[in-house]
Amino acid sequence: MLTSVLSFTPEMAEKVTEYCTRSSTDVSGQMNELWDWTVGEFEDADKMSSPLQGSTMKFIAGLLKPKRILEIGCYTGYSALAWYESTKQTNAEIITLELDSQMIAASRKTFDKYGLNDRVRMIEGDALQSLKKLTGTFDLIFVDANKDGYEAYVKCILDQKLLAPSGLIMADNIFARGMTISTDGNPLLPEKVRPYWTANGKALRNFNAFCKHDGRIDTVLLPVYDGLTLIKWKTE
Repeated sequence: MLTSVLSFTPEMAEKVTEYCTRSSTDVSGQMNELWDWTVGEFEDADKMSSPLQGSTMKFIAGLLKPKRILEIGCYTGYSALAWYESTKQTNAEIITLELDSQMIAASRKTFDKYGLNDRVRMIEGDALQSLKKLTGTFDLIFVDANKDGYEAYVKCILDQKLLAPSGLIMADNIFARGMTISTDGNPLLPEKVRPYWTANGKALRNFNAFCKHDGRIDTVLLPVYDGLTLIKWKTE
């Protein structure tokens, strides 16, 4: 291939997603149950990771075998559940940061229902302020919160050396529904959310430039899901 992205119609993209999901290791019944509940409960449930992305999270965690995981943005706890299930061998400590009171309540409900409280700890409040108080290092860091905060979050992580020497940062929704690449790139985006994602796209363009030019890290932006950036310390 001369390009890295296949051109699909929306209908074909849906079929590809379904095919990839069916061809991948299934997520657990608990994850499916939580995903279905979230879709039925919250109007903005499209912010949640897809089941295929849940499989990807579990695959990566199983590969890295992290002992400490940090996530910025918890939503209803779907990703936290994925990290929990995939790190039983390492008994990983999972710290999740969340500001929104509605999402805090939903996540705590998830933690209680599925018995995650022995290894998952939620820190409530402003993520940047919470980051500044953290100590030690994390083997896996998942960034999936307010997009205008990504650059500050990752810069703080790097400045404080919260990322372990062989650790990985995953930053989600880098395409901002296509608005990062072009404000005209997604004619199917509903008008009521277009201003929100347009602003996110502008912030994420700045984030991408930061990642590209920060001499401390290696980074790759993958054209999967809604854009996924991987970051590690630069290989000397």
